[in-house]
Amino acid sequence: MTTKTHPVVRSDAHQEHRPPARAEQERLAKQRRTRRIITLALGLVVLGLITLGLISAAPKSESSASPAPAFTLPTTAGTTVSLADFKGRPVLLYFNEGAGCEACTMQMAKIEQDPAFQAYGITVLPIVMNPAEQIERDMQQFGVTTPYLLDDGTVSKAYGTLGTGMHEGLPGHGFVLIDKDGVKKWYGNYPSMYIAPADLLDEVKTHL
Repeated sequence: MTTKTHPVVRSDAHQEHRPPARAEQERLAKQRRTRRIITLALGLVVLGLITLGLISAAPKSESSASPAPAFTLPTTAGTTVSLADFKGRPVLLYFNEGAGCEACTMQMAKIEQDPAFQAYGITVLPIVMNPAEQIERDMQQFGVTTPYLLDDGTVSKAYGTLGTGMHEGLPGHGFVLIDKDGVKKWYGNYPSMYIAPADLLDEVKTHL
């Protein structure tokens, strides 16, 4: 008896079938490529955030030659201080966030401890937007004796310091130099919340 044989017909699907090991290798390779792409993307995002942070934390310094806005403010000492009181002498206004900002009060403490400002004939006036009792607690904590000028926001706005720090309605950490003739000579803003007094004085000297 003759046995008939039938040709084996291979379907396209069968012809394209890859061994399981090869398919698994390709799957794993694809996962590795995806992870590399995600890691690279995240790295670029982090790098961008770091760069943005460094840029925003960089000090901003600008020279000027415009009349300084006049003001009269009450102080923590119960007195009043006017810009006109310092005619004939340079004065450095120190606008800061005030109560609750330890770095701000520490800055003033360090300035007080440096005799170079007084020796150079520069008066530093700290200006905050706080009631006296609030800022006095911070002053006592850091041993600051210089009377603080108490602003309702009018002076800070006039000098363009509002919203230059972390809070929209408060000054940042900035200094305004006014020369003996009442001319605004320089403004410097320090988002890092501190500048060494010696460096600050060196900067001030270049504008007088």
